[in-house]
Amino acid sequence: MQQSTEPPAHPLSAQFVDAVSAIFGCLGRALVCLNPDFQVIHASESLDAITFDGASEAILDRPVEEVMGTDLFGPEGSLRKALVAGERREGWGASLTIGDAAPRLMSVTAAPVKVDSPLCDPRVAYVLVIRGSEDVSEADTAMPTMFSGIVARSLAMLRIFRLIQNLDESEATVLLTGESGTGKELVARAIHLHSPRRDGAFVAVNCGALPGDLLESELFGHVRGAFTGAVRDRKGRFELAKGGTLFLDEVGDLPLPLQVKLLRVLQERTFERVGESVSIHTDARIIAATNLDIQRAVLDGRFRDDLYYRLRVVPIAITPLRVRREDIEPLARHLLGRVSGRNGRSMILGPDAIRAMLDYEWPGNVREMENALEYAVAVCKGQTIHVQDLPGEVQQEPGAEPVPAGQPMVASSSDLDTERERIRSALVSHRWNRAAAAKALGTSRTTLWRKMREFNLSD
Repeated sequence: MQQSTEPPAHPLSAQFVDAVSAIFGCLGRALVCLNPDFQVIHASESLDAITFDGASEAILDRPVEEVMGTDLFGPEGSLRKALVAGERREGWGASLTIGDAAPRLMSVTAAPVKVDSPLCDPRVAYVLVIRGSEDVSEADTAMPTMFSGIVARSLAMLRIFRLIQNLDESEATVLLTGESGTGKELVARAIHLHSPRRDGAFVAVNCGALPGDLLESELFGHVRGAFTGAVRDRKGRFELAKGGTLFLDEVGDLPLPLQVKLLRVLQERTFERVGESVSIHTDARIIAATNLDIQRAVLDGRFRDDLYYRLRVVPIAITPLRVRREDIEPLARHLLGRVSGRNGRSMILGPDAIRAMLDYEWPGNVREMENALEYAVAVCKGQTIHVQDLPGEVQQEPGAEPVPAGQPMVASSSDLDTERERIRSALVSHRWNRAAAAKALGTSRTTLWRKMREFNLSD
């Protein structure tokens, strides 16, 4: 075993750290010290007050990435890289996970130690100052938050994170709504991880991916001989999710007959396998999601109102990426780290690429962004991704923009004529400079280009 070359600590260094920890504790903060290998070597007792009794002892001698997550403190983590480079980061949101307890949202300030004093323990290379998320005001959102694998900076997402934390003792049914690609399954998994069922299974099924007869078997299971090809008994997703969470994705696509059966399961907590009349009890917690306007579907008779109200005990609406533009940059950096890591590369985004991504509307939301970065990593020959490495629609090349996701807005012909004239006037007054015209109209260049195509406007 290699002998440590670290100099011995000053006899008063432990007292010094304890005194500093006590001062931070008076401010409602906890001090955590890390050695050069990012292992926890000190945690102030005030961490117990912020989290739970015994937390400060539980994290001692553990790698910080096990406590604060690999996305921030793993080998490719954002905060770890910053600390190694000698940089400080303030007010980052992170999930603190200790033992079997539910993850807790915290605000973390991290800094390298550059104190030349005999009183400072020479083993301490980095320090973290931790405070509870309830102490963070809504205005304190300059830095991104990493929450159960989801990165965000916008108030809309931070409010969802806090709601998930408030549900940590609840098993209520949740209905997630939002456009395709906004990350509904990630939110569903975060709810599961912050629930009393976090030790159980998380079972997902896409209700729009199978025809009704196969979907019924997928949900409830079947017995041998129930239909052609049923050569053995098979458990359904409700049984597999026993003690855990069942995630019903695209629940708005359920056929009406299956809606009736799902309603009965929610009401009576029992179901039968296909081809069998024996009732089976289920205790699975239900989280459902849809990208449809579910209230419109109820009004149109395509979705049962009684099932809708059974599902939306806790409704959570996830806004599209174009509405929470402050999330675009941190999300892009996070996704690039994940994508480039899968390809064995370490890459960064150039300022021109970031500007293009901020200007783009992202009709496919987070899923489209990840695909765009997959493309960029594949075509980029260097270490820095520039605008020319992004897909054509993100570069806003003429004719390359995809059709936006979601339902089109219905407008009268007079409204359309007024909008067309307003756009044409802005273009003419700015000599058909699309960037200047878009700025004058208060919209993005992507939206302006789409409107020009829609109204057949050209110089």
